[in-house]
Order: sequence, then structure tokens, then C-alpha cells
Amino acid sequence: MRIGEFELIDPISEMENTIAISMLRPWIDVGRVGTLALRKLQKHIKAQEFAKLHTPGKFFDFTRYRPRTKLVDGKKTFIKPNTIIQHGYDSSNNQHFLFLHIREPHNFSEEYTNSIVELLKFCDVKEYCRIGGMYDSVPHTRPIRITGNLKEDQQIRASGLINPRRSTYQGPTSIVNQVNEDLDALNVFNTTLMAHLPQYVQLDEDHLGTARLLEVLCSVYGFPMELADKTQGNEQYDGINDSIDYDGEMGNLIKQLEMYYDRVLSKSEERLNINDNSSQTDFSEDVQDFLNQMGERFENNINTSDDDIDKN
Repeated sequence: MRIGEFELIDPISEMENTIAISMLRPWIDVGRVGTLALRKLQKHIKAQEFAKLHTPGKFFDFTRYRPRTKLVDGKKTFIKPNTIIQHGYDSSNNQHFLFLHIREPHNFSEEYTNSIVELLKFCDVKEYCRIGGMYDSVPHTRPIRITGNLKEDQQIRASGLINPRRSTYQGPTSIVNQVNEDLDALNVFNTTLMAHLPQYVQLDEDHLGTARLLEVLCSVYGFPMELADKTQGNEQYDGINDSIDYDGEMGNLIKQLEMYYDRVLSKSEERLNINDNSSQTDFSEDVQDFLNQMGERFENNINTSDDDIDKN
């Protein structure tokens, strides 16, 4: 069965009032926090592959997203990059979930986003939540911030776990944001939950950032909080602590980030005055240059870092 450009592997006729949780790679999946969080949720409710693009090469440049060969039971298998959607039913909450592993398209982008929206409509999605991670001017020595905009009852359940802020970003963005725009027009509630990760660390897999995202998702959607285990993440960040010379340049960078975090970022949205000059980043010139260099390095490497094997 086909819905737009998606081929349904196992249609589920009784799906209704579905909640969709998505991630977008590679742009807002730094530390693979979105990917790792979705996989934990999928495993918990035994989600199965539900749909994928019928012809992924129509939308993706396979010189940028590389196909792979993989041995499965001793047999070589050819794997093409795709946008994979899984379905799971949480019996404890009587709730259907879709988990969307979305790739940034290179071609026919409007047709791509239209097909995603068409599939969400077919599955009676009533709520759409995109999760991910971004690098920010934050220290690894402070709690990882999760920002986003939730419903009032969800904000109450996630109290203390999220900074309820709308993004004020202006500039280049992903065409996949068109999905959110179209869902707004359909009166489908949608939001983005974003983990703000220390720019100078750039872990391949940030397990503490993943755990923080899962804390919010578990509190909002009723998953067991045990899924948000911080043990592995704390070990990662303890290792970062052990490797840093706090008397050197990196130590000075972290101290300035801590001061900014404590003075500005730890405040709630209600306490921040829009004209308050303290809300502006006023790092020293050398620190700002370092952060800019890290951002440029991430931009240059982002396509190659996404060139990996799908495990969805």
C-alpha cells in the first residue's frame, strides 16, 4: 500500500489519536541524541517498521548519504539510506505511537514533506513532537537544558525538566520544517524538544543528552522514567572532567560559560526581561573565536558524520 511516496509495510487499520515523535538527521541530531532516544522508546514498546520511502533515491543524493553492504546471517545485504517510520502500541497508556527517522532531502523537497504530512494524516496523528540536539554555548558542568513549547498540562508534568521557550532563531533552516507549518494549518499540535549540548565536547553519542531528552518524553507521554537512565552519560561527562586542564585555556572557557549559564540560562522565561542586556552573550574575544571555530568545524563535517549504517 502506498501513501504519497511512502510504502506501508504493515498497515494498521485501527490506528487513531496517534502521537508521532520524530528526529531529523543530520542537522539537529548532534550527539545522536534524537536517534538514541527514539531507539529506546521503540525497544520499550516493541515498535516495528511500518513505512519507508518507496524510492529513496528520488529524494536523497547517494554520494552524500552512502549506501552500505552488510553481512546478515552470512549473506551480503545491500542497504540504501531511507526515511524509516516505526509503529508501536503502548498498552499501558492505550496509545499508538509513530517514530519517524527523517533524513534531510536533497531533491524534490516539497513532494517529500507533503508525503510525510499525508502519512501523518492517514495515521490520524493528533500530536507531532520533533526531538533533537544542537550545540550551544553551555558548559558540560551544568545540567543539560531542554527547550521547547508544550501544552499546559504537559508543562506541568515536565515541570523542572524543560525550559518552556519558543525559538527566536532567524536564518537558514531545514525544508522539513514545512511539515510543522502544514500541521499547524491542520490544527495538529506540534512542538520541538531540543537538547542544548556543550559545543566544545562534540561526542559521537551523547548519552547524558539522550537521557535528558528521555526524562521529558517519559514525563509527558507516560513512559517509565527508568528509560532515562543517566549512568552511562554521567560516566561520559566524568571522563570529560578528568581530561580537562582547568588551569589552562579550556578551563577559562568553561568558567565563562558557567558564569553565563548561571546568570542567564538558569533563569526561567518569566524572569528574563526581553530588554535585559545580561541575556546577551558577552564572552571574551578568544572564547567567542573558539566557539565560532567549533561551529565551522561541525558544519564542515556534518555530512560525513552522517555517513553511517542505519540501525532503525
